[in-house]
Amino acid sequence: MNFGETAVQKELRDLTRRFVQKELTSIVEEDERVERFRPELIQKLGELGLTGIPLPEAYGGAGLGYLEYTTVIEELAAGNTGYAISVSVTGLTQIILNLFGTPAQKEKYIPSLASGKAIGAFSLSEAGSGSDAGSLRTSAKREGDHYIVNGTKLWCTQGDLANTVILLARTGEPGAKGISAFVIEKGMPGFRYGKREKKMGWNTSHTVELIFEQVKVPASNLVGKLGDGFKIAMTALDSGRITIGATAVGIARAALNTAISHSQQRQQFGKPISAFQGVSFMLADMAVQLDAAQLMVQRAAWLKDNSLPHSHEAAMAKLFATDMAMKVTTDAVQILGGSGYTQDFPVERYMREAKALQIVEGTNQIQRHIIGRNLTQVSHSS
Repeated sequence: MNFGETAVQKELRDLTRRFVQKELTSIVEEDERVERFRPELIQKLGELGLTGIPLPEAYGGAGLGYLEYTTVIEELAAGNTGYAISVSVTGLTQIILNLFGTPAQKEKYIPSLASGKAIGAFSLSEAGSGSDAGSLRTSAKREGDHYIVNGTKLWCTQGDLANTVILLARTGEPGAKGISAFVIEKGMPGFRYGKREKKMGWNTSHTVELIFEQVKVPASNLVGKLGDGFKIAMTALDSGRITIGATAVGIARAALNTAISHSQQRQQFGKPISAFQGVSFMLADMAVQLDAAQLMVQRAAWLKDNSLPHSHEAAMAKLFATDMAMKVTTDAVQILGGSGYTQDFPVERYMREAKALQIVEGTNQIQRHIIGRNLTQVSHSS
């Protein structure tokens, strides 16, 4: 693994950073306040070639790897988590279709997603099925050349904006083996949106309930084989944990930079507060944790790019990076003092955004379970 950025990675970082400064910086606080998401910004990202980074060029992607992908996600997250998550979730939809979809599905759906002209979503969670993904109850029953889908899904990121939704539904026996994946298109009769969640943060990113009432889905929309749904979901989560780790790194970096700048400008007792050991040690610890998290995310991305096992490393990167982001953003609020607790500075938003990262793509308690299980399995087999 090369610890230096390649020319391509640097170009992507600079390109994304310029986009953030030009398109997001001046609008993000107001959009967060009114919960506004701007699909046209995803189209602009697409025009820059930033919405299909790890997808093959044959389907409109950039044909690059996860190291390049996480570079873009990190920079977007430093500007606004909502758009980083949007690109990440739409990317997840593309990756699932690229890995498991039929040639016809790839041709039909990936180009518009990769170009930023369409938005994707991934729907797994239900009221009684969160960490226990194998217990989901939304059903898809075969009738002739269609499946009839019934059920309710929760916590679907940008589900009300998505043109293409990857849905996990029960097609067979109880448990993980009876789950399959389907492509659901916006506007299918019987498919509607329910409650939109009022969240602590991520307010430019809509989180909605999806309701399916006798939705007629063509059998050709089955992704992979019947019963492959749980495998598809776990593959998706491995990929998503890497991008969530990158999102955490971006948020934490923005928080650290704000804290550094404030500590150099804020004067107390005749000198900047950065001169006091209590503050400088906090900044040092924040920087060390941030650097370690970035390296863990990059390692997981490198393993994926080289087709090496990476589930364990992705779980560790997600766990460490998101816990790090929570700590770094909280410390940034502390360094800014009273100002940090106001909406005049962005660190309170960073802290609220970081909290969600410890929950999505498998809670950090689930990550610890995965890591511990992997360690003991290795131990027992050696």
